Amino acid sequence: MNEMSLNKMNNKLPIWDLSEIYKNIKDPKINKDIKNIRETANNFLNKWKGEINNLSPSDFLICINEYQEINEAIYKILTHSSLTFATNMEDPEISKYNSSISDEITEILSTLIFVTLELSKVDDNTIKNWLNDKEAKNWEPYLNILRKRNPYLLDPLVEEILIEKSATGRSAWTRLFDETSAALRFPFKKKSLTQAEILNLLSDADPKTRKIAGKSLSEVLENNKRIFGMILNVISRDRFIEDNKRGFKRIMSSRNLDNDVEDEVVDKLVNTVDKAMPELTHRYYKWKANQFGQTRLDWWDRNAPLPHSSEKLIKWSEAKDIILDSFSSFHPEISNLAGLFFKNNWIDASLRKGKASGAFAHPSVPSLHPYILINYQGKIRDVMTLAHELGHGVHQILAGKNGLLMAETPLTLAETASVFGEMLVFRKLLDESSIAQKKQLLSSKIEDMLNTVARQIGFHQFEVKFHEARIKCELTPDEISNIWLETQSHAVGPYINLGDDYRFLWGYIPHFVHSPFYVYAYAFGDSLVNALWYAYQQSDKDIFSNKYIEMLSSGGTKSHNDLLKPFNLSAYDNSFWEKGITMITGLMDELDDLDN
Repeated sequence: MNEMSLNKMNNKLPIWDLSEIYKNIKDPKINKDIKNIRETANNFLNKWKGEINNLSPSDFLICINEYQEINEAIYKILTHSSLTFATNMEDPEISKYNSSISDEITEILSTLIFVTLELSKVDDNTIKNWLNDKEAKNWEPYLNILRKRNPYLLDPLVEEILIEKSATGRSAWTRLFDETSAALRFPFKKKSLTQAEILNLLSDADPKTRKIAGKSLSEVLENNKRIFGMILNVISRDRFIEDNKRGFKRIMSSRNLDNDVEDEVVDKLVNTVDKAMPELTHRYYKWKANQFGQTRLDWWDRNAPLPHSSEKLIKWSEAKDIILDSFSSFHPEISNLAGLFFKNNWIDASLRKGKASGAFAHPSVPSLHPYILINYQGKIRDVMTLAHELGHGVHQILAGKNGLLMAETPLTLAETASVFGEMLVFRKLLDESSIAQKKQLLSSKIEDMLNTVARQIGFHQFEVKFHEARIKCELTPDEISNIWLETQSHAVGPYINLGDDYRFLWGYIPHFVHSPFYVYAYAFGDSLVNALWYAYQQSDKDIFSNKYIEMLSSGGTKSHNDLLKPFNLSAYDNSFWEKGITMITGLMDELDDLDN
């Protein structure tokens, strides 16, 4: 895509309007709302602290509903501050606003920590008495999740301190990472590009462009290795100290508890993908290198379009139609909900200086609606990313009916609707393509799936080895890079050259800082969707789609096991994860058939 075409398209892309929450960061209503929240929270504390174990069912309902209403107000303000910051990370006034909101809200949240602490320790007889009430029984899933945390809770005062110090601890290091990443500029010919722009060039059709972009990305990250290394070291040590005090035996067990998934299930996923690397990434990159007339590809060519392929610019309006039509073919409700994001301007899609790279769907609060951020550049991969985030958005709307406290889906299931949405769009595009286009589409889809499954498990293996090593001592950037190269070499296989200029690419991956051990959730979600897609092909489409909507609507009220039962699937079975592998290798078989 040439610069003129990109600029022309960029001018027509939507930018969300956060004035429906507050007019701007100077809106006097912000301070007024914070004051009201603080007063409400103090009154709530004085009324309920120390009393929860003795509540009647009716008083429990009053207490929990008041608590949810306070959190609604809190997270509405946080939505405004975080989304404002995400679209302009380089403005010092916006950064100051985001930080000050975080400080004030953190202080309020620390006064409310007693609710979850006391609820987790309520005795069985009291819980049984509450759940005899029909309305109170709706809160059973939330109570069960809290009670699972009971063995790992610290003294209430310590819990309050941890909440209050988070703004100057882990959150502060996350903010430093975000602001540093947003401020980085990558030299490219006579230009200075943002991280999103330089990463986009790694999938450019011109091999010289990809090489220059790869070298530039590597050089800038190497120049900043000390700060990124320090951030990772601090985040890891901070996490270990807290998890160790809480009594977690494994470094990722606290994340698994947050995800409501057992260690053994994650182990099955990781081991299955790890063993399958030769038939996944190793096989595919050997095929792709052959397409380029080479025996091995340089790492910056990993996501390159196939030789002699052309990729036309897909206009925003076309992307919208493709996605909504694909969703509608599955179930009209999914398409109608996704359509709200376009109709009501809940999407920020244009590229601009200071905006966060990548894409996300922010759930906001149930009384409002989700927002989507994407850096749209017109490629098929961008259409897929948009479909992915709209899947999240639809999921968040459906789950929001459970209320704020039970809307959030565990990370292991949070990728379900997003990856399924991608698959719907992919199949529509594939069915309508010529043979030449099918080859490019299949290649692109396989790469996305490998990036989601194999590469993310490679990332997970890097995190495990890094955090285990960090327990003993701080690691230098070079030591971190050694672990990075070791784990990624296995993940991509022998047909990709990972030279010294790949050593410091761990530095740009935000999940390592924002949410340690998050990344396996992508592989979990993709494999889960592959198994669901297999079931979809074998079942009555209408019955399946209605079950699917019911699953998304469950939010955080059910475990992965309960959600998968209606589809006769179980993550405890090795065959479940093998289905995910078979889906990817099946697409590779389709690709091979086109070559023959």
